[in-house]
Amino acid sequence: MPARADGVPTRNPDTAILFLMVGLPGSGKTTRAKELAVTHQALRLTPDHWMVALFGDSMADGKRFVLEGRLISVALQALRMGNSVVLDFGLWGRDERSALRWLAQANGATCRVVYLPVDKDVQLARIARRQETEPHQTFPMSEADVDQWRTQFHVPDAGELDGGEIPRPPAGWPGWAEWAAGHWPSCTEN
Repeated sequence: MPARADGVPTRNPDTAILFLMVGLPGSGKTTRAKELAVTHQALRLTPDHWMVALFGDSMADGKRFVLEGRLISVALQALRMGNSVVLDFGLWGRDERSALRWLAQANGATCRVVYLPVDKDVQLARIARRQETEPHQTFPMSEADVDQWRTQFHVPDAGELDGGEIPRPPAGWPGWAEWAAGHWPSCTEN
């Protein structure tokens, strides 16, 4: 059985895949994440489901990043055991995706960025339908919110989508592990 540099045994890294679901609300991420989880017998982690159940709010005074950090830690444990994981986070920022791609590699897994673009009109219709049919599983979202989010979202480039080289972390960060711990305060590799 292969082992990481620190001697922790791992399964064949070709069997463990970290799927990063990338897209805005209403793009179909969770639907596709469910499909990938079934197809790859993967653990699916969706922070919105936890945030609604625990806090009834999408951000809850910064608790979302704490929750995401814990879910990432669970994902890394699963990857080290050879299990695939689907992170259904949205991952709007390139730095988030780069950090997670690096963490997957550092934990003996491969990573696939799954980007789901969505037209604004389709997005608004899906959000309205979700708010009508499943109000207890979503958060209020206005057209103004959608407009703001569309300007904040960083579309993945070809390198990310094709599994290309991971860029260096932003200035001031010695590595992606440190960046991840700073962004997701409860994210640990253990």
